[in-house]
Amino acid sequence: MKLHETGAYLVNGCTVVEDNSEASAAIESMTGTAVSKEEAAKNTIAYGILKDHNTSGSMEKLKIKFDKLTSHDITYVGIIQTARASGLEKFPIPYVLTNCHNSLCAVGGTINEDDHMFGLTCAKKYGGIYVPPHQAVIHQFAREMLAGGGKMILGSDSHTRYGALGTMAMGEGGPELVKQLLEQTYDINMPGVVAVYLTGEPVKGVGPQDIALAIIGEVFANGYVKNKVMEFVGPGVANLSVDYRIGVDVMTTETTCLSSIWATDEKVKEFYDIHGRVEEYKELNPGQVAYYDGMIEIDLSTIRPMIAMPFHPSNTYTIEELNANLMDILDDCEKKAQVSFNGAVDLNLKDKVRNGKLYVDQGIIAGCAGGGFENICDAADILAGSSIGPDEFTLSVYPASTPIYMELVKNGAVAKLMETGAIVKTAFCGPCFGAGDTPANNAFSIRHSTRNFPNREGSKVQNGQIASVALMDARSIAATAANKGYLTAATDVDVNFSKPKYFFDKTIYENRVFDSHGVADPSVEIQMGPNIKDWPKMVALTDNLILKVVSEIHDPVTTTDELIPSGETSSYRSNPLGLAEFTLSRKDPAYVGRAKEVQKAEAAREAGEEPYAVLPELKAAVDAIRTQFPDINEENTGIGSTIFAVKPGDGSAREQAASCQKVLGGWANIANEYATKRYRSNLINWGMLPFIIKEGELPFANGDYLFVPEIRKAVEEKAPEVKAYAVKDGQLAEFSLTLGDLTDEEREIIRKGCLINYNRK
Repeated sequence: MKLHETGAYLVNGCTVVEDNSEASAAIESMTGTAVSKEEAAKNTIAYGILKDHNTSGSMEKLKIKFDKLTSHDITYVGIIQTARASGLEKFPIPYVLTNCHNSLCAVGGTINEDDHMFGLTCAKKYGGIYVPPHQAVIHQFAREMLAGGGKMILGSDSHTRYGALGTMAMGEGGPELVKQLLEQTYDINMPGVVAVYLTGEPVKGVGPQDIALAIIGEVFANGYVKNKVMEFVGPGVANLSVDYRIGVDVMTTETTCLSSIWATDEKVKEFYDIHGRVEEYKELNPGQVAYYDGMIEIDLSTIRPMIAMPFHPSNTYTIEELNANLMDILDDCEKKAQVSFNGAVDLNLKDKVRNGKLYVDQGIIAGCAGGGFENICDAADILAGSSIGPDEFTLSVYPASTPIYMELVKNGAVAKLMETGAIVKTAFCGPCFGAGDTPANNAFSIRHSTRNFPNREGSKVQNGQIASVALMDARSIAATAANKGYLTAATDVDVNFSKPKYFFDKTIYENRVFDSHGVADPSVEIQMGPNIKDWPKMVALTDNLILKVVSEIHDPVTTTDELIPSGETSSYRSNPLGLAEFTLSRKDPAYVGRAKEVQKAEAAREAGEEPYAVLPELKAAVDAIRTQFPDINEENTGIGSTIFAVKPGDGSAREQAASCQKVLGGWANIANEYATKRYRSNLINWGMLPFIIKEGELPFANGDYLFVPEIRKAVEEKAPEVKAYAVKDGQLAEFSLTLGDLTDEEREIIRKGCLINYNRK
């Protein structure tokens, strides 16, 4: 795999030309035409799609209108509640509400089904589409029924990626979908575009997850594609089935790219034809000369079965490399766990080594990444006639949709799997976010799913529990299962893949999916369960801010799962204050209590009462601040909390990672950088200041008070730098912050306190 250090040109879709002093002459000799870099940049597939959806008139500052929206049952209640508070009357574009995240969770009483009924009645009232539990995971339904060539889809899930089908899709926090429901726009600078130039063909036994993990391992840490569009081109594309391309594409989220798009061909057309939507196919290819801001060259034949060890998809090795250096790599994982969990629990992976081989406790093939038809058929072929054994090892398989499940039943793949001792379950995202198949304490699970963050498999550090997940391809998971739990690469087994043809049965959805066909029925009454609560009132940004640092996190990356845990906590997703009780609970259990103490002072201020009465320590900080800023008072100075994290926001698009801080009185984050655009956007849409501080020793510590004078003015006047002060020993120590790029609309959202206030009529 080669990462170009500069940009590169792609000529006629097959010749790579380095961006150097000789590039122009080389291109002209090949094409007979001189092309500028600026013109060539307009010939990427991504540029054309973005141009078709941009409403700003400027291709530097984009204002995007999407064609369709999709959400699942962790996010759609909050989105619709926010939109309703802002005057929603009808879904202006197709909006699909799927129910794949809380369909098997046996917690929370009636909460899950109450939310599902909320979704169904909203689909009827506002003119949407409702996919009942167990029918499909969000992204498989979108591939089967929503995607279209040259179209754009916005989803409230980070793995919203349909590029392999010619659809540019993006995963964002709920507020960005609210904007689309209110016929506003998705505002971004024109992103860079990085070509992923594929050649060769994967060797037998190497699956899409292997290709994806190899890419993630190369580009995550260096930020090579961060907030850019990955465009898959080159002769190697044609050597991959569409199902295979989909499996690579969905994992591009873990690179921190903004979106993805692929060149399309007759195989993609056949995919649309199989699903009864051939009219949605569009041939997409870069122009004769296309310029890319970066390029990744991959010879697919060189990729070998991969494994992403705990606790990140970028912690990658070949399985061969892991087996050759087993104890050293396991020891490294254990040491990283000690740092990540602050010594609260001990991870013992070296105990899994038996007779020099790594024993695995659990295998999972599931969801939008693993639950595809070809993944499961190939796994069934590898396992045919074998047994997973009667020991600790278990294997669960979750087809990504009921149509896929039905075809697997018809062609015998399900029988092959179940004969081995594997369990085949319905379409469900639980294993990916900690709400299904949680392993035993200190167990090691291998999964063809999307993430392996700490505790994402469902363990609770605060209860002394720890388990861990490694990501692998379905084929190597099946090979491991056939070897009764001993880690095995699929390239090490002798198998003939049957490659059965896929037949899609559209009557399954016709019988169960509610489709309003865009017709709203205002007479429908929304069914509101007792857990569904409105967002609490949020006040506008004050002239000045006093912030108490209530958490300080120095991990290289902080995931959204650490900011607000997934799993059983998501049963409170429709209750903002109830869910907020879990904020940072696995990373900093004292956070909620500290934040609430500060919030009491702000509540007193807003009520016209004495804030020092509920937070006596605040008075000393205010007295110190008034030595230099005597004019601050309860009317012009808000009181809130903030956290510091080195690089927060990797992972999920869940807006709750920000909104839970907000409803606990959070008014800002301070970071060296933000891991993803979507997390930063979530902060902004909830009226929180996305401060950036330069790397180095911090001028403050957890528990310190900070004062940010004239912050409202700084936001309004686009100040390039924000002065702030740390209160220490009765003195003020000045330091500088920045806010990064903000659109005029984002500045107004922050000024008004949140997106709901911005849209309130």
